[in-house]
Amino acid sequence: MAYRDNTKRIRIGNREIGGGSPVLIQSMTNTRTEDIAATVSQIHRLEEAGCEIIRCAVPTMEAARALKEIKKQISIPLVADIHFDYRLAIAAVENGADKIRINPGNIGSRERVEAVVNAAEERHVPIRVGVNSGSLEKELIAKYRGVTAEGLVESALDKARLIEDMGYDNLVISIKSSDVLMCARAHELIAERTSYPLHVGITEAGTLHSGNIKSSLGLGIILYQGIGDTIRVSLTGDPVEEVRSARQILRTMGLRKGGIEVVSCPTCGRTKIDLIGLANQVETMVSGMDDLELKVAVMGCVVNGPGEAREADIGIAGGIGEGLLIKKGEVVRKVPEKELLSVLKDELLHWKR
Repeated sequence: MAYRDNTKRIRIGNREIGGGSPVLIQSMTNTRTEDIAATVSQIHRLEEAGCEIIRCAVPTMEAARALKEIKKQISIPLVADIHFDYRLAIAAVENGADKIRINPGNIGSRERVEAVVNAAEERHVPIRVGVNSGSLEKELIAKYRGVTAEGLVESALDKARLIEDMGYDNLVISIKSSDVLMCARAHELIAERTSYPLHVGITEAGTLHSGNIKSSLGLGIILYQGIGDTIRVSLTGDPVEEVRSARQILRTMGLRKGGIEVVSCPTCGRTKIDLIGLANQVETMVSGMDDLELKVAVMGCVVNGPGEAREADIGIAGGIGEGLLIKKGEVVRKVPEKELLSVLKDELLHWKR
């Protein structure tokens, strides 16, 4: 069953998730939200990288008020991330947040949660109900004898039900864990029990290297089952890297079209050029060419290069001081090594025209 085709459609600013809509890419700023100029600058970088929804921390009233000006200067939906203080959630809604992220369990009394829900309902602002393994209630830990997928699901559905009982169902659910298999299992369980759209990610995944591996595995398992309406790759580093990784995951899963896919061979003893440097340069060069949908091959030698590049639209293969330009597996011409990158760029620009 394609779960994402049947989830509830939710509008977030000028975008929609759920109901078969494309899986959207999220990230979160790491600037002080109160610093409007720095926050807007980072969001613009994220927009250019392909971010489609952005979340900002709102730890102070000054940050909540800053959302109003930030929103004027960006073009993607703005989500306010709230912990503990219900007044900040209300202020974020009043200052134009397109969605708010809360954990009702740390907002406080039912009256305080209801005050937030009323503010959101008045302005048709969706609420993302967030639960993660680090915030699971003691009662559920005791019930399931530890932090488990079942406990995460029960916690999330309880919180969604609380808000439903207040007469509001404009909801998105997220359940996250740094344990990849637990997170995947939790999503399998909750997808069968709710029609709310799901925000998916592996929380506290780690640094660029380890975080990308964990996120790719976890998101791959979940997305392959038709689960997930919006994703974030959580990395300890520049948020732009989160967006780049998310785009690559969606493309690899066949959930996102457009852009250039770069394939390159591993190095071996036949390699006579700086293949690693060349492949990285090619990947950087094509990163902004989203209007092309091509596969570009970067091969290390002329022995297997043409054959291995046969499935690519265009490619280059290195030799001793020279290389080959290849199109659809056919050698077009020989090129001096120092000109390989520029020749490939010219070919792509011509293709673009």
